[in-house]
Amino acid sequence: MSRDRPGGHHRDMRNDSYGTATGRGPRAGWLVPTGLILLVLVPVLAGAVRLAELAGLGGPAADASSVPLVVHIVAVTVYGLVGAFQFSPRFRRRRPGWHRGAGRVLVGCGLAGALSGLWLTLFSALPPQDAGLVAVFRLVFGSAMFGSLVLGLAAVRRRDLRRHRAWMIRAYAIGLGAGTQAVTLGAWFAVHGPPDAFTRALLLGAAWMINLAVAEWVIRRGQRGTRLVS
Repeated sequence: MSRDRPGGHHRDMRNDSYGTATGRGPRAGWLVPTGLILLVLVPVLAGAVRLAELAGLGGPAADASSVPLVVHIVAVTVYGLVGAFQFSPRFRRRRPGWHRGAGRVLVGCGLAGALSGLWLTLFSALPPQDAGLVAVFRLVFGSAMFGSLVLGLAAVRRRDLRRHRAWMIRAYAIGLGAGTQAVTLGAWFAVHGPPDAFTRALLLGAAWMINLAVAEWVIRRGQRGTRLVS
């Protein structure tokens, strides 16, 4: 449903810049960010446990070689949790400066998370199950996340908000890969038991592809809504 505004402009009450529902009651606007937070909880908790180990609370103390891992865990945790609120139009309307201020933090955390993830894949001692195809997937999707953030930042500097929105949604989808991987691995384990190394690699890669497929659906849905309003 659209409403006329002075000067002939229209606003679609169903869609905003991130393609989420806005006109279906106060609870509807929180469904997407709540779901995203739930999705990211498993990797966030795993990261917290790893940080505790690095701090010497349950394992070897951290040293200089652990810095990229600490940066990665902190960056992706902030990126996943804070980024979820960018998908709540009601929250952003009540706090007009939120989107821009949080966006700056998210770009920094996203770039740090992508670069530290690439560094860890290339230069750290990986466990056997994370070598080979898994490492290739991490290099591909980590590079794609970094590139999406750079393109999104370049687009907003040109005031091309449509492309900015699209690239930022893709970057966030890749950043949430670990959450979806917990789902794909858990579902396989529940049905078939522990996967072998090759199957595990495919399940990890499938999680990123699922996230990107959903991201493209959200992007296209938002673009269709914008064209209809125009």
